[in-house]
This record gives sequence, structure tokens and C-alpha cells, in this order.
Amino acid sequence: MGLSSLEICAGAGGQALGLEQAGFDHVSLVELEAAACQTLRINRTHWNVTEGDLRHYSAEKWKGIELLAGGVPCPPFSKAGKQLGNEDERDLFPEAIRLVSECKPQAVMLENVRGLLDSVFDEYRAKIITDLKKLGYVAEWRLLNASDFGVPQLRPRVVFVALKKSAAEYFNWPLALITPPPTVGEALFDLMATNGWHGAKQWRESACDIAPTLVGGSKKHGGPDLGPTRAKKAWASIGVDGMGIADAAPEKDFIGMPRLTVRMTARIQGFPDHWQFSGKKTAAYRQIGNAFPPPVACAVGTQIQAALNAAAKPKLKRA
Repeated sequence: MGLSSLEICAGAGGQALGLEQAGFDHVSLVELEAAACQTLRINRTHWNVTEGDLRHYSAEKWKGIELLAGGVPCPPFSKAGKQLGNEDERDLFPEAIRLVSECKPQAVMLENVRGLLDSVFDEYRAKIITDLKKLGYVAEWRLLNASDFGVPQLRPRVVFVALKKSAAEYFNWPLALITPPPTVGEALFDLMATNGWHGAKQWRESACDIAPTLVGGSKKHGGPDLGPTRAKKAWASIGVDGMGIADAAPEKDFIGMPRLTVRMTARIQGFPDHWQFSGKKTAAYRQIGNAFPPPVACAVGTQIQAALNAAAKPKLKRA
């Protein structure tokens, strides 16, 4: 039996899967979007998934769990938006703090976009650290790149970790892997060649860099594509047409730049191929694009578990 975890804003389960790989057992997962909830249920029939607004969720019943984790909404802090922070109705950091006060976990792990580290949010970050300090936690923010943990995509994300004082001294941030991540060509060659595409090998050689950051978009976003103009240009530089998501891999005689399929984007995010996504193409890609890469969550979760285990061991008394 692993350490227990409560997952909020669970999405398609990227962070939840990574934490499961790190040894955490989820007692409950909370998510607003129906398609994402269905994704969680499809892949883990035993997970206790609650579909609904986090503002109406209580964590009282989970007092004493080891970890509260999640990826609260990014738009309040994203450079692609207005960066309204606490003035944005989608800001759920206060709700996360409320849940921490209710269930009093041994550790907290929250992730968000790089924009949260902008100077405009200095006071905001300091307040969160202060609020958690009052609850008995030592907290720290850190910028991690997914590519440092084997994911074929840069994807910088801000990760927030807070631990009770007894465990904080044992926590160390995960170190980057020595081995570089695969290129897009290396990561996706077998999927691109599924239908016998004659140009697959040549494409593999040209797609010789890691991917730009995938952008999942929002409900207001028209359809599935790989992001704004700048992102599409970056994808084009490695031989990928970012104007949309394909229904299938290129056929044998396909000529030109291929588009990624939903499965290909999932692999770019670090999801295993067996992980299924509910909904049609747009809904599925939105879940993938907004996900936290499982390998990064696993790396941080492993360090959190090590710190909690170390703190649980009785200290030897000096003679």
C-alpha cells in the first residue's frame, strides 16, 4: 500500500499517473470537465473520481493523507491571457489552500505555467508561501523543464512543493536526467510509419529536435491545432504541420508535412500509449495539451515520497 494522495483539477490524469508511478495511491480525484473525468474512469476503474466544481468540494474526510496534489487552472497566470492572477475568477489557489487546511496533508504539490514566476506575481507567490507557513509548511517554487526528464518537449512548468517542517529538511528537487530526451522524429517514427509512409525515415531525420510546448487551448478555441502562429512556425521547422490534428498517420504515398494524431501528441506529453482519452478529437487533444507530463510528476513525486519516508524513520539519539 503506497502513500495516499488527493488529486485536484486532475484533468486527463497526467500528474495523477506520474504520482501513481512514484508510489502514491489516490483516495480521490476532483475534476470539472466531463470528458476528462471519463478519461480517468476509463484508464483507472478503481479511482474515486468526483466530477464537479472544486469550490464545492470538501477534503475534511481525507484528514491525515500524505499528499494533496493538482494543477490549478493556468489562464490567470498565462502570458497568452491577461494575467489577472487573483482577480481572475478561475484562480483556484485559494481553494487549494482551503483544502490543505481541511485535510492537513504531509505534503502539497501544485503545478502551473511559467508565467506565474513573472515579477507581477511576486506578492501573490509570497502570500501563498506565507499562508502555508501559518499552516505549518515549508514551501518553495521551482521551474522545471519536461525535457530534463525524458519528455521530447521543452514544456517549462512551475512546480510548487510544500512539506510539513518535519519532512521539509529531507526534500530535494529531482535532478535532470543525464541522457537527453528523444527528438520528435525518434519519439514518433513508429507512429508516423504505421501506414507504411514511404517518407517516414526521411521525416525522422528532419524532425531532429524536441517539440515546442503543446498548447491545449480552451473551450473558446475553435478546433485542435498546435497553438499560435509562433508555435506553428516552430513545428514547421521540424517538419510538422501544426494547423490541425490528423485522424490517422500518413498513407504510403503522402507528400508534404504530416500532422500529428491525438496519440502522437499524447506521446509528446509523456503519456504511455495505453492511456486512452475520452471524447472526440478536439476534446481529447485539449486534455492532452493541458496535461502535466507524467514523467515530471513521477520525478517530483518520488522525491516527495523519499522525504516523507525519511521523516517517518525514528531518529537515533546521540550517546
